[in-house]
Order: sequence, then structure tokens, then C-alpha cells
Amino acid sequence: MLFDSASNVDTAGSHDSGLFDSIAAGIESRGYSINPMALPPEVAQALHAHLQEMEMQQFSRAGTGRQQDHVLNDFVRRDEICWINGESPAGRVWLAWANQLRTHLNRQLMLGLFSFESHFAHYGPGDFYRRHVDAFRGEANRVLSLVAYLNPDWQVADGGELVLYRDDEDAEGLRVQPSMGTLVTFLSEEFPHEVLPASRDRYSVAGWFRVNTSVSTRVDPPL
Repeated sequence: MLFDSASNVDTAGSHDSGLFDSIAAGIESRGYSINPMALPPEVAQALHAHLQEMEMQQFSRAGTGRQQDHVLNDFVRRDEICWINGESPAGRVWLAWANQLRTHLNRQLMLGLFSFESHFAHYGPGDFYRRHVDAFRGEANRVLSLVAYLNPDWQVADGGELVLYRDDEDAEGLRVQPSMGTLVTFLSEEFPHEVLPASRDRYSVAGWFRVNTSVSTRVDPPL
């Protein structure tokens, strides 16, 4: 099944509270929420404008794993990323909006979300990210994944869909067109997913809400 900008899935109201309620309801009922063209215009436009100003050398090849386990593997993924640290006005707008969502979800669903990390992602023509999960069960502290798409005038023929699989046995999945402002939120441990190749440059923001798993010998998330 393909979800595009005309789909009537998790349709949110005009205010953030309506969108946040829609996301919370989807997470609670089925573990994911797909909201076409729902990112507030001021957030989407700020991120898109910032992308137009960025130099490509600000992006670096993405890998798999974290810290000492991080490796580059062109068979698994061929995208480039740039972490969002809040130094740019657009980054601050995005992180502030994500923090509002975190607060709302904690209030509604008692998820204990502690922090948020996020990056821009660029997929050139033909690039992909094969089927994977964002957090292995019981081994990571990523709880909730969030993706926002920044591609105006995206067409079905352009490809580049996100395929969200309901479980390890699902072979068909839900296909989401990466149209401008579309939001996808899902439980990080529960849903394998992949990014299909596109015929044009494809941009998004990917982020993860994390819980605090710090112990006496290790701070996680890191400061």
C-alpha cells in the first residue's frame, strides 16, 4: 500500500496539539503514525530553506552501528547525513518542535522519552538503505523514530519510498511517498523498514527519541 500526499491517514488538525494527538493515537493503537503534509509550514520551510544553503561537504557518508561499532557499508546503505546540533536557526526551530512533541507523548503515553537526536539525510539518485531496525530489542535506548520529508513536488514516478514493515514476517509493507512535510513516527524496536532508490535527490530529517540508560560507569545518552 502506498501513502502519498493525498492519503487520508492520521490526518491532523491545523494546530500542533491536534497533530501531536494524532501521532500519540497512532503510536498507542498500532505502534506507528503516518501524517501526510502535516509538519507545520514554518518548520518545514525553515528546514528546506536551510538545506538549499548548505554545502554538500557538510554531509558525510552514513554508516551502521554506533561509536566503536560504527562501520561504512555500501551494501546496506548509500546515503549522506549531517547531524543537527541547534547551531542554525532552522535546527533550533526543528529541535524545539521535536521537544514539544516529546513532552506531549510523555504526557499522553508515559514513554519516558529523555532526549532527541536528529540529522539531515540526503539520498542521491539510486541511493538506498536496506531493510533494518533502528534499535535492537533490549540493546539500545532509541524508543521512537521520527522522519520528516523535505521534497517539494515529489511524484510517484520519482520512487524513494519508505517501506515500513509491520513485523519480521511482513513482505509487503506500507509504502510512504517522501513528499514535503510528511511525517512518519514509529516504535524503533518494532518496525523493520527500508528506503527504496529514487530517480532524483531525496532529502529528509531523521530523528530518534531516547530514554536515559545511564549507569555509574557510562552516560547514555552522552552529554
